[in-house]
Amino acid sequence: MRLGKRLALDVGKVRIGVAVCDSECILSTPLEAIKRSSDLSKTIAAISSLVDDLQVLEVYIGEPVSLGGQATESTQDARAVATELARNVSAPVRMVDERFTTVSAAAKLRSAGLSTREAKSHIDSASAVEILEMALRLERSSGQEPGTRIGSIDGP
Repeated sequence: MRLGKRLALDVGKVRIGVAVCDSECILSTPLEAIKRSSDLSKTIAAISSLVDDLQVLEVYIGEPVSLGGQATESTQDARAVATELARNVSAPVRMVDERFTTVSAAAKLRSAGLSTREAKSHIDSASAVEILEMALRLERSSGQEPGTRIGSIDGP
């Protein structure tokens, strides 16, 4: 398992959930979600700043495919964010399958005692934690980098 902080994003139409893990990949922590701007470049600038500030090894973006594995409108949106982010940061950007992460995050928030209404403000970043944890499990079990790399192998 490679050492280094990782950042995970759950791309939504209104907010982007954010989570980060420590350098040893032991603890994943939700961060405040990023409010999406109608101008994608402003949203990418906010994420890029976070990537730089946290000095992450890699960025994982959840790829919201249907249960059957087909692309959806949300899939295209997440891929567009990933492609633009890969052009603007030096850290590799990887898409990882995010099926069931929102359901899992919601269940965990409910089990923590939050009502559906209270959980709404936390669900995006809780889903990002699920994406991050899944990516880390994949790397630990396979020894391979998880997901699909977006952008150039040689840099942004």
